[in-house]
Amino acid sequence: MKEIYYDNSATTKVDPRVLQEMLPFFQENFGNPNSAHSSGQSALSAIDDAREKIANYLSCETQEIIFTSGATESNNLAIQGIINSLLQTQDNLHIITSKIEHPSVLEVFKTISKKEGIEAGFVEVDSAGVVKLEKLKELIQPNTVLISIMYANNEVGSIQPIREISEIIKVERDRRGEKGLPIYFHVDAVQAFNYLPCQVNWLGVDFLSFSGHKIFGPKGIGGLFAKRGIKFEPLAFGGHQEYSLRPGTLNVPGIVGLGKAVELVADEQEKNIQKIKKIKSKIAGELEKFENVRFNGKGEFQLPNIINVSFQNAEGESILMLLDMDGVAVSTGSACSSGSLEPSHVLTAMGVQPKWAHGSIRISLGKDNTEVEVNTFIKSLTVAIKKLREMAP
Repeated sequence: MKEIYYDNSATTKVDPRVLQEMLPFFQENFGNPNSAHSSGQSALSAIDDAREKIANYLSCETQEIIFTSGATESNNLAIQGIINSLLQTQDNLHIITSKIEHPSVLEVFKTISKKEGIEAGFVEVDSAGVVKLEKLKELIQPNTVLISIMYANNEVGSIQPIREISEIIKVERDRRGEKGLPIYFHVDAVQAFNYLPCQVNWLGVDFLSFSGHKIFGPKGIGGLFAKRGIKFEPLAFGGHQEYSLRPGTLNVPGIVGLGKAVELVADEQEKNIQKIKKIKSKIAGELEKFENVRFNGKGEFQLPNIINVSFQNAEGESILMLLDMDGVAVSTGSACSSGSLEPSHVLTAMGVQPKWAHGSIRISLGKDNTEVEVNTFIKSLTVAIKKLREMAP
């Protein structure tokens, strides 16, 4: 039985063309890019090529790309790096994020806000999971130095008004003038990278995080766009790699794979979006036929590949397990919070009642999915929901 994989927001299958590009760097071209001999310089050249592909996609300079182990590290490097840098000369700092961020942002904010002299604000979202801009404006204080908002949410796919937030920050910068405290804008673009424009100047961001394994590239590799001229501290020490901001021997095969994956996104994005939209529309149409069902998030403010749907009197984890037995992979919220029995913090922030939140599943599509799979999925889901509702008290 062929598996139907509807969990592409958790991770994606490595594209065969990406794998093909990576393979020589495990054995033939295995040199350390810090070595001066030809084997090392061959690896360094491959890294330079990958960095250029990514810089072209983001419309930035190559030296503004820092390779990391993934978006969790990128988020930490940007947020903690800025705070640690500013704490050397300032105290009483204020930072802002949203209530629906990925744990790699949310937990960082909660942890560093326990430090003396750092206060964090958490902006609310509306019922569609979109940041309330007026609430954001109200949260900004004279000592706000960092705002971190994800481009698109990983659980419900809600797209955030990044350019509008950038304009709000620009107004605040102009108000402070050259002698005032800086205020930086960090964006976690992991889920958006496949589907939304990510040109950093167009978005108006100072930092942007991305990950290889969400874009049909390898796991264990990601990157951070960091605007030239901004001072921030490394999280680790012990080498001069990546402009002394991320020491350690570079993951050459991973970087090569990431570069190829980004190149494919740039070349095939529109074609893939149109294909995925058709599949999503077909699934949504079938889901609407179920009784006691609700969609979390609104289509016009949502990524084309994510459907978050709740079923009353059917627990999400149980739906997941029954579907898995039928060879269908979905998730209940994000992969990073699976195992938690608490209702999703994202759905809670959107005002979704626990009775609905506990019955939610996330269907996240990718370029390898087909319309043919939909009927099989709906049949399996129908059986699962019927069984669980019959068992429900």
